[in-house]
Amino acid sequence: MSDTDTAVDARPDTAPGKPAEPAAEKPDDSSAGKTVENATAGGGETRGKHWLRIARKAALPITALIAIAATTAAIILGVQLRDERKTDAAAAAALDAAKTYAVTLTSVDSNNLDAGFTAVLDGSTGEFRDMYTRSSGQLRQLLLENKATGKGTVLDAAVKSATETEVDVLLFIDQTVTNAASADPRIDRSRVEMTMQLVDGRWLASRVYLP
Repeated sequence: MSDTDTAVDARPDTAPGKPAEPAAEKPDDSSAGKTVENATAGGGETRGKHWLRIARKAALPITALIAIAATTAAIILGVQLRDERKTDAAAAAALDAAKTYAVTLTSVDSNNLDAGFTAVLDGSTGEFRDMYTRSSGQLRQLLLENKATGKGTVLDAAVKSATETEVDVLLFIDQTVTNAASADPRIDRSRVEMTMQLVDGRWLASRVYLP
């Protein structure tokens, strides 16, 4: 027997007629990867639910704040609308009062001065009332001496500015005047700025100005 044959016979796993042992199985890397992926996916789902709960809880106070803000805005708009309506109503009432008072102020009759002066003072207040009271004596004398009469007509009038208690009005007035020196009536046209104030429920002239 040769040395080569002896060497072959010494390896029992390769002996003739004996089947070879199967190779050891390697771990399945894909199975391990799936296990890790499942674990990771489970953790991600858990964290997602956690943040979803937090978001839902946070949405409650945010929704409440939005509701409060909307309610507040509606209240503010309602108050503004109410104030605007009150101001518009005040402007309309003051405008009517100013037009009526302008006729009273520019209509005079030397034969019935007391009634005219009383009406002017009754429709005035503040600065203008004080000024008219101081000048009424001199005005009376002038009207009597000239046997003067006057009739006022408001051609146009508009509100310049307004609050609930004070309104500025601009008026365009024609006054037809007659006196002893002129037999023919004369028409004086003037622009008058009048400030009306609400006093005890009445609109009274506190300032009369001819610019």
